[in-house]
Amino acid sequence: MNPEQLISCALDIGEQMLVSGAEIGRVEVSIRYICLAYGCQRADVFTITSSIVVSLITADGRHITQTRRINGSGTDLEKLHKLNHLSRYICQNKPDYQEVVDKYTEICNQRRFPVWVEALASALIACSFTLFFGGSWIDGMAALILGVLVRYTTYIMERAGMNQVFTNVTATFLLCLVSAGLTKLGIGENQHAMNIGTIMLLIPGVALTNSLRDMISGDIMSGLLRFFNAVLIAAAIAAGYILAGQIVGGL
Repeated sequence: MNPEQLISCALDIGEQMLVSGAEIGRVEVSIRYICLAYGCQRADVFTITSSIVVSLITADGRHITQTRRINGSGTDLEKLHKLNHLSRYICQNKPDYQEVVDKYTEICNQRRFPVWVEALASALIACSFTLFFGGSWIDGMAALILGVLVRYTTYIMERAGMNQVFTNVTATFLLCLVSAGLTKLGIGENQHAMNIGTIMLLIPGVALTNSLRDMISGDIMSGLLRFFNAVLIAAAIAAGYILAGQIVGGL
């Protein structure tokens, strides 16, 4: 594998790890070890949530630098696990370029769960949190509907290319309106428990946790970027809740 192919493969793997929810330290270490495994004298990696910069000194003394702009973020732990395994496989076996590309493409093209399965999981999570926050079984049944609504709303808006902030404002706004309607129809008693239980689906818990891990590990800039992104998403959820409350006269 020539240095240009090596740095391209390392950046591809690092990019997908980052957008799948990996912490900054894991991304940087994976890219560096992949590059060093093929005989590079030195590999310097700088990563933030929106960019990865890799600079290599090859075995023959050449300097090569590439930058990758990162768009989007999310959480896909299964994909992240497979990318971790691929990076370790590369370091141990040093496969050729085509084998790395084939394995990387297979991971990226893996079949995700159908949206109806994700909607079902969202419904069960919303129901469970509603009961946890003091709702009755009737509230839990209503939360099943709200969980499905939230998942399909986020799915449609993600497919339309909407950013996460606007998606969360819209999803929260719709679920609060629908929960108010269900309560008025007698399908639900504790509207607050229904709202809070379903909103838990949108809370950026992984992003907040990773931001703290990054800061504790010394990646202050990346940690702060992720922290403020999580705060912005939380503010979007609050904005959707307040907007719905203004329309229905309080929630």
